[in-house]
Amino acid sequence: MGAMSRVRVALTFEQCWRRSPGGTGVAAVELGRALSARDDVDVVGVVGRHRRPATAGYEPTVDVRQLPVGGPALIESSLRFGWPRVERATGAIDVLHATSIIPFATSSSVPLVVTVHDVAFLHHPHYFTARGRSVFARSLAVVRRRATLVLCSSRSTLDDCVANGFDERRLRLVPLGVRSRATSPNDVARVRATYALPDEYLLFVGTLEPRKNLPRLLDAHAQLGSSVPPLVVAGGVGWGSDDLAARLVGSPNVRFVGHVADADLPAVYAGASVMCYPSLMEGFGLPILEAMSQGTAVVTSIGTSTEEVAGGAAVLVDPRDTGSIADGIRDALVRRRELSQRGIERASAATWDATAELVARAYDDAVAMGAR
Repeated sequence: MGAMSRVRVALTFEQCWRRSPGGTGVAAVELGRALSARDDVDVVGVVGRHRRPATAGYEPTVDVRQLPVGGPALIESSLRFGWPRVERATGAIDVLHATSIIPFATSSSVPLVVTVHDVAFLHHPHYFTARGRSVFARSLAVVRRRATLVLCSSRSTLDDCVANGFDERRLRLVPLGVRSRATSPNDVARVRATYALPDEYLLFVGTLEPRKNLPRLLDAHAQLGSSVPPLVVAGGVGWGSDDLAARLVGSPNVRFVGHVADADLPAVYAGASVMCYPSLMEGFGLPILEAMSQGTAVVTSIGTSTEEVAGGAAVLVDPRDTGSIADGIRDALVRRRELSQRGIERASAATWDATAELVARAYDDAVAMGAR
């Protein structure tokens, strides 16, 4: 490829139509935004057939074309039969970039780049439905066999891929970024009124699902009692969390606000004393950077990708030890100012432009590898 050549890339946004798109939805949207600003990449979005718009707050940031089938039929036809090819919707492309582990189909001559955020279904199979485990396992097998390059959001995920038979020469470490969004005291006051938030609060943000470890966080918060502020839990209800949602509603000193609109999230972070994120496993952990970008102190898990993302700017705890989580929250409240400054510095170094630069290099590499 010449220095001034533009690589035409089909970027998948299917997760943006899920009820709770989560971090993979944010990553696709923000990567699309950053790539669109570059003069060396021409991006077209591709999704399955949908009758409704994308989930509010996760609207794709590029022009999107739809394939003739959608939902489970698209997943099965892509994995089993290699149909429909994305070129049917996008026209000729130089690269297909699947932004989640489930790859769409394309011509065998088109390089396939796949972002693998995590392989949590291998470590914690009981946290997923039988169908989910099957789809992810078959997708991973296709990616291992077919992908020209695999982009891993963290070193932890990259190591997991190596351990599961991937050729390390085809793996690239591509950390995610965070979009800094300014908030004012008026913004914080507005979201306090909108969501009936207390004047001071601890915060958890994320889809309610077993690996987020919310039961232990609730136990740690209860253990601390009135010595700490109330806990606000923000996030949609995911698979396997109906009982947890009921517990949240019934817990004293806990406010469950459900899904928070994307436009309100920065101010919700900014109003919190401490962001509590003791997840058992993450591919990355975007809420950590989102909280840090608002100057909010963070408590998160040691020994997973969240420790990588924290970059020395958070209190690290053992996510399987309720006492450790409680101690971490207490420590973070004492060190709020110090952690706020360190977090702001950490988040400022994690930009989507930097992520897009690594991704664009991967596209060039994939095209060059396909030409051999």
